[in-house]
Amino acid sequence: MREVYKNRMLYYLIAPILACLWPLAVAVKYLPEVRQEVKNTVYLCGKGCADINDIYTYDPERRNFSLDRGGAEFSFAKAIERVANLCRIPSASCDYTAGGSDQKTQNAKVTLKSVGIVQAAQFLSSIQSMWVGLKCDQVKLTKKKGMPDQWDVEMKFWYAS
Repeated sequence: MREVYKNRMLYYLIAPILACLWPLAVAVKYLPEVRQEVKNTVYLCGKGCADINDIYTYDPERRNFSLDRGGAEFSFAKAIERVANLCRIPSASCDYTAGGSDQKTQNAKVTLKSVGIVQAAQFLSSIQSMWVGLKCDQVKLTKKKGMPDQWDVEMKFWYAS
């Protein structure tokens, strides 16, 4: 009988002590980690805002771009022409063939001839950031021989509205 009484006494003594140690452990171990993570997140948010302001400062065409979506449907011809002009790619260097389209999806193969790698990357980035439903399935780069930065680029796109 005394043994059972001793065990209960230990339980009623140790359980509250352990319960009190838990908040202490949280305060000592986990709280500093969480505080540091919050500081890092705030820093990254501030850096992101600064980066966005830099984009608006150094690339004002993005700010001035509007889709004129007032009921107009997506068209590869308009999208490609608009982005090629934005990226300063001559119309003679840009060609496309639009595939079969139904009410919800369209596809196209875009070929850029004799363009710089920066122009090709800017074209791809701009066209995808301007039209949310536009995805690029494949990009093929072919370097022009004897030219330092001249590429033929073939891209396959599909658009889902």
